[in-house]
Amino acid sequence: MKQLARWLPILEWGRSYHRRLAVQDGVAAAIVTLMLVPQSLAYAMLAGLPPAAGLYASMLPLVGYALFGSSSTLAVGPVAVVSLMTATALSPHFAAGTPEYAAAALLLALLSGLVLVLLALLRLDFLANFLSHPVISGFISGSAVLIAVGQLRHILGVEAGGDTLAELLPALWRALPQLHGPTLLIGAGSLLLLYLGRNRLGGWLRARGVRPGTASILVRAWPALVLLAAIGLASALDLAQVGVAVVGTVPAGLPPLTLPPLDRQLAWQLLPAAVLISLVGFIETISVAHTLAAKRRQRIRPEQELLGLGAANLAAAVSGGFPVTGGFARSVVNFDAGAQTPMAGIFTAGGIALVALFFTPWLQNLPEAVLAAIIIVAVLGLVDLPALRRVWRFSRQDFAAMMATQLGVMLLGVEAGIMLGVALSLLLFLWRTSRPHMAVVGQVPGTEHFRNVERFPVACSESVLSVRIDESLYFSNIRFLEERLLQLALARPGVRHLVLMCSGVNHIDASALDSLDALAERLRAAGIQLHLSEVKGPVMDQLRRSDFLERFGGQVFVSQFQALQTLDPASIVAPGQPADQARSERR
Repeated sequence: MKQLARWLPILEWGRSYHRRLAVQDGVAAAIVTLMLVPQSLAYAMLAGLPPAAGLYASMLPLVGYALFGSSSTLAVGPVAVVSLMTATALSPHFAAGTPEYAAAALLLALLSGLVLVLLALLRLDFLANFLSHPVISGFISGSAVLIAVGQLRHILGVEAGGDTLAELLPALWRALPQLHGPTLLIGAGSLLLLYLGRNRLGGWLRARGVRPGTASILVRAWPALVLLAAIGLASALDLAQVGVAVVGTVPAGLPPLTLPPLDRQLAWQLLPAAVLISLVGFIETISVAHTLAAKRRQRIRPEQELLGLGAANLAAAVSGGFPVTGGFARSVVNFDAGAQTPMAGIFTAGGIALVALFFTPWLQNLPEAVLAAIIIVAVLGLVDLPALRRVWRFSRQDFAAMMATQLGVMLLGVEAGIMLGVALSLLLFLWRTSRPHMAVVGQVPGTEHFRNVERFPVACSESVLSVRIDESLYFSNIRFLEERLLQLALARPGVRHLVLMCSGVNHIDASALDSLDALAERLRAAGIQLHLSEVKGPVMDQLRRSDFLERFGGQVFVSQFQALQTLDPASIVAPGQPADQARSERR
């Protein structure tokens, strides 16, 4: 039972579930439902699917995650970036809105679910680390801009297609003469109301004496209120008759249980997109899950999150949905509203089911411009301009990866942009590690510590050259290190020993071992003996599995201080003794 509970966390927290927790989860679910209904409709439109698909993707997937996920507050469902990736993956194969397109969305969800489950079973959550934070930040910001620009056609009431800014902007410009006035009025009005609700409503309500909790609920429910107001206005004025695009008939009832089409050729074509969707969704999920869990001192298990997301996507695949993941904004709302267990997600699914059963006729006159406004306001909050300044100041290389990803997404497309960012990140990593930092070190007078001679006033031995390596030794950097170490040693005529301080070395590969052999031989020919110090246990185990320790002729010292004590004890500076050879230059 304990092993089963490890894979089915509901068996653990479900045993202690009681009425008080149910009340807290129910209140949180009611608030998240008010937020999720307009978002699910909007993100279905963004994915190129009927609005009903958004409702379906917000029911069984939430139950699937609640059964297998490890976060008590994560809110799973349709999100903007994954919806855009879904549309990007499917649009080359089928026309949006067709039955074939919807069936392909189910297959994409199935593939994403299978990829996530496979990653969980094989414990391959580390693969997400290849998408660095700057790359993800650039990807999300670029996608947000691309999504917002793509939704302008619904605000303007024009036909303007395209997958990149280079296609969308000229298309929008050419379509401006066909701008539809009533659509623009309702779209722009919705944008204004949603912006004010997001940024001003809470402060305005609190200033008028509304309790903070009530004000917060009204702010969260504001998009749903705007949606209802737009439906009422469109119905009263019969805006569909004057050319305003509306959602139309939304089928009432629960999602039909069906298997996606098992088209092998289409599956192979969609598999790369499914892998990217899975990795991006997992990174977004694990980030918010860890952040919220830390606030309650709870633990998140990455492999369990993979399994939970996999179950959610498999549920979407058999219930008329499309790929889903954990949403940042909804999860924060769920947390702030007091959700205590994943049961809040099940209650939310129940709330969406009630909407699908009894309230879909109300959605018939919902203007598409309102859904577009909901998307635009939601995604523009994802554009992280301060991150650009922070990363620029901290690391030019990471900034280059971030900008390459952002511009790649906007100008080349979603998949090309993220692959460009990943490739550039890996190239920059290889470049950085191929020229690792190394430092000539000396003794801090009166201590057993050794520091960089260019940063600290230290004492140095004339016959012992101490060099600290701050990187693992592998095929990409060992030639550079070999030549640099030989250069440092030969530039000091009095040196008889070269001690490599290996405190920063976590791994030595076979290429590096061969180069260390060659370095020892070249130094020996110049009358200099190579030694090692502060070698970590795993690295020492590696060396013992070879014959290097017998062949290189030097010693392996526990500490750099021990090396100096053995090789040149006269150079050690005791406490209170003047360090005649100390250097004070600083880089």
